Amino acid sequence: MTTPPATATWHKTACILCENNCGLLIQLDDRRFAKIRGDKDHVASAGYTCNKALRLDHYQNGATRLTTPLRREPDGTFTEIDWDTAISEIAARLTAIKDTYGGDKIFYYGGGGQGNHLGGAYSTALRRALGSRYRSSALAQEKTGEGWVDAHLTGGHTTGDFEHAEVSIFLGKNPWQSHGVPRARTVLQQIAKDPARTMIVIDPVRTETADLADIHLQLRPGTDAWCLAALLAILVQDDLLDHAFLTEHTTGSDTVRTDLAHIDIPAYADICGVPEDLLRSTAHRIAAATSVATYEDLGVQQSPNSTLISYLDKLLWLLTGNFAKPGAMQPHSWMAPLAGYSREVKRSPVTGAPLFGGMLPCNAIAEEISTDHPDRFRAMIIESANPAHSLADSTAFRDALHALDLVVVIDIARTETARHADYVLPAASQFEKWEATFFNLEFPHNTFHLRAPVLDPLPGTLPEPEIYARLLRELHAVGRGTLTLLRTAAKLGRRPYAWTFAALLATDKSLAGLAPYLLYETLGPTLPDGARSAAVLWALAQRVAKVYPAAMRRAGHRDADALFDAILTSRSGVTFTLDDYDNAWDYLPHPDKRIPLAIPELLHALRDLATTPATHTTAEFPFVLAAGERRSFTANTIFRDDTWRRRDPEGALRLNPGDATRLGLTTGDRARITTRRGSAVATVETNDRMQPGHASLPNGLGLDLPTGDGTRRTGVAPNDLTDLTWRDAIAGTPWHKHVPARIEPA
Repeated sequence: MTTPPATATWHKTACILCENNCGLLIQLDDRRFAKIRGDKDHVASAGYTCNKALRLDHYQNGATRLTTPLRREPDGTFTEIDWDTAISEIAARLTAIKDTYGGDKIFYYGGGGQGNHLGGAYSTALRRALGSRYRSSALAQEKTGEGWVDAHLTGGHTTGDFEHAEVSIFLGKNPWQSHGVPRARTVLQQIAKDPARTMIVIDPVRTETADLADIHLQLRPGTDAWCLAALLAILVQDDLLDHAFLTEHTTGSDTVRTDLAHIDIPAYADICGVPEDLLRSTAHRIAAATSVATYEDLGVQQSPNSTLISYLDKLLWLLTGNFAKPGAMQPHSWMAPLAGYSREVKRSPVTGAPLFGGMLPCNAIAEEISTDHPDRFRAMIIESANPAHSLADSTAFRDALHALDLVVVIDIARTETARHADYVLPAASQFEKWEATFFNLEFPHNTFHLRAPVLDPLPGTLPEPEIYARLLRELHAVGRGTLTLLRTAAKLGRRPYAWTFAALLATDKSLAGLAPYLLYETLGPTLPDGARSAAVLWALAQRVAKVYPAAMRRAGHRDADALFDAILTSRSGVTFTLDDYDNAWDYLPHPDKRIPLAIPELLHALRDLATTPATHTTAEFPFVLAAGERRSFTANTIFRDDTWRRRDPEGALRLNPGDATRLGLTTGDRARITTRRGSAVATVETNDRMQPGHASLPNGLGLDLPTGDGTRRTGVAPNDLTDLTWRDAIAGTPWHKHVPARIEPA
């Protein structure tokens, strides 16, 4: 690769590997990313980036890209077909399934990866046209239990102000590696260096974040609920609560306090393996702080009792009054909510699984398909996702795919999931199209970044919005008269267009669900620089102006159109809402603006902790395996190229040195990991960060990458080992981080 000249253009874009989506500058050498650095002008990240973002050429150019639609033939082979044929055949087969079984038998999975959300916004129109009701995504492996708790308490997601928090608590979270906190490593170092501030890490692993912490509660794997319950019981029993806050801003605190008053603190300390005096000093430090912020993540959200843990985590900062003030927890605006925040629980058609956030738990998908139940799903549309690799029990999920009448995959490469599809449609990469993320999770400044293409789409590929538009055209989802009317109005300007659009929706309610498609076809062609896919953001700007008018104006946007124009033209992103801490109360949906603390189902689970098993290992499977640990050189599976890993290229199995010695293993040896669902062989790394009886495998490994004569796999695919029946009893989220396993020399 040649070095670009010093005067070469720097293209503004963003990282796509975690929810922070840090702003980047990229210099090109033909289609390769020759140089990557942080964008100092970016409204959120201000030049910060991590080592993983600097290797994004391995995403753009490392994989074997798809450049033409593929159709599976009866013998299992794939045939290249043209776009018109693919769209025509898929539309016909979807229509046949709708007409025969009902559109609700067409299941949708995906909606974008970490930075690939515009396509998901347009998928809603196709789902509405088909009558598809059920969906899921990676969020249903992680955040739905927490979201349900949020719906009861504050009505929506809350975020921690770690820039200013006196006490920062990370629960099952290692932001040094997984980020999530804006400018994570900088903020962690600032906290660690300030003697007036305290960092608390609750994690069975001595993570890199724990190395910086003032207090590390290194509990036994899977016992976080007992640890948190003990901390809360100390707050209650030692009378460390913020009574003024509870009286003025909450309801139901007496019920919660009564349950916590009966907890046996020494017994719970013994269960979680943390000394009682350390729990007590930790609780007192939390209570004494002027501000506390917490962050829970997959370490607990993919472990036993995860929904209860989310509740206990939030009680930790609510009982101490750490809401709506600097350094504490805040609600925030949304450009578009990632999920529905509702206390109402609907159920899936076959297994009765709870649909928290409107999504089917990922562990229930295969069970909804692999059955003779008349309401089973008959087809799947899978967009920008790889569930055959990322969901628990890959074998069961692949079997479910084969049981469907139709599987359509939209992706940039022939993924593990695409290999089991009936049709594979090649998408443009995230740097070849207009794209954005709806991970807008900050307060008091909340930001949004519409990214312009860095490259033209690879010939033969299409952006997801265009793929959905072609399917909707083939389905004749909207009459020509409607489109003609809107196109004419769009030529007259935004105001006439807005009036016409509103009038149409008022006269025909069925058009509301098709709004993204209407915008794409009519407003989209009028947008500058080919930004047609950004048309849906016009509607979202209208939403912001309606829901957060004052915050939008404080951010400097006169009205919805001014915000939309700023989004279109600001290559380093925009601040779309600006609040102060008193405005946090405006986000609460409760009529009295008081937070109801008592959630009956979770208080019942709290009472049951005294008799709930804390150990799930057995003599046959004596280890707890954490499947999917994030490390310096692991990322999600959109990196379909092994060569970016400079360290730990095979994704080692990390074992405590004492365990390794007992098993006759040392670093570099090969070990076999066996669970109820499968077996795999990995290279061993002895590592004293792990407790005895606890082992880990990294995320992102075990992909089947193409070679000249087949495929090659490096490392272990974690979900060859996980079990879909190990799931949270309330939300159905998986136990990826708590898998009973046996380990022995290979």
